[in-house]
Amino acid sequence: MTALHSIQELQSRMGHSIIGQKPVIDSLVLGLLANGNLLLEGLPGLAKTRAVKSMAKNLAAGLSRIQFTPDLLPSDITGTEMYHSSGGKDMLEFQPGPIFSNLILADEINRAPAKVQAALLEAMEERQVTVAGKTHKMEPLFMVLATQNPIEQEGTYPLPEAQMDRFLMHVRVDYSTDEEELEIIRLVRSEQGGGQKEEKDAIPQDVVFAARKEIAGIYSSENIERYIVSLISATRYPEKYDEKLARLIEVGASPRGSLALDKCSRVRAWLGGRDHVTPDDVRAVVHDCLRHRLILSYEANAEGMEADQVVDEIVKLVAVA
Repeated sequence: MTALHSIQELQSRMGHSIIGQKPVIDSLVLGLLANGNLLLEGLPGLAKTRAVKSMAKNLAAGLSRIQFTPDLLPSDITGTEMYHSSGGKDMLEFQPGPIFSNLILADEINRAPAKVQAALLEAMEERQVTVAGKTHKMEPLFMVLATQNPIEQEGTYPLPEAQMDRFLMHVRVDYSTDEEELEIIRLVRSEQGGGQKEEKDAIPQDVVFAARKEIAGIYSSENIERYIVSLISATRYPEKYDEKLARLIEVGASPRGSLALDKCSRVRAWLGGRDHVTPDDVRAVVHDCLRHRLILSYEANAEGMEADQVVDEIVKLVAVA
């Protein structure tokens, strides 16, 4: 079985246990193959945690869940050095925290104070943590999947813009349709009644690394590269494209936005069985890659506009070279 078929099998298995959230499943797999971290935002009960658990279960990957609370300390995440006595010698031994796993579910990350949120930064960006002056490497397969509840305000600490930028994608999780809701009821009833299907062997992690090698070879033409750069440029210098757009954007996307569009569009092309990136691949991932990287103006907020609407305007205004 090829790497592509194995990844498609992973998507299929996840789809059997996650009803009505195919875009979320696709985004999780896309982020995994792009070797990035994801921020999942949605109302309670929309299967954000279940989706991450399903990925870990079907991928033969370790899952570490961290429930963020206001009293959490950075050492609760990274680990700490503990006093240890062995053979008559006293020493300090490092006890790894829950960050040392493959898939890290950072549940309700906006409930933790800034110090704890910052403790994730080094791990997310550098794939290592430093404790007591010693550096500890993360697992080769490492991915942070943070969830955020958009309606909770009391006792929460909004993520600063600099940390939001560290996430490859910001994925919105929406309600399912009525028919999908009916399927959810039946699925949960079946699981509670012991009607689960026979377990299949988990897909090995090597498949992910093999897929990433193939994705690195996906061709992105100069026209596509310039299209990506133009989309980012429109967020930074909107007055060059449209007067109204200029009134809506306070701060545009960083270079991480360009890199995210390039990575995610190549992954999407690979998942579609193509050896090259098309403009549709870029447009398909532009909202997830840019919605958290734009700071809207006071005027845009006063009009009740969201980042997705601004991105829609940018896509309309920017043409493919």
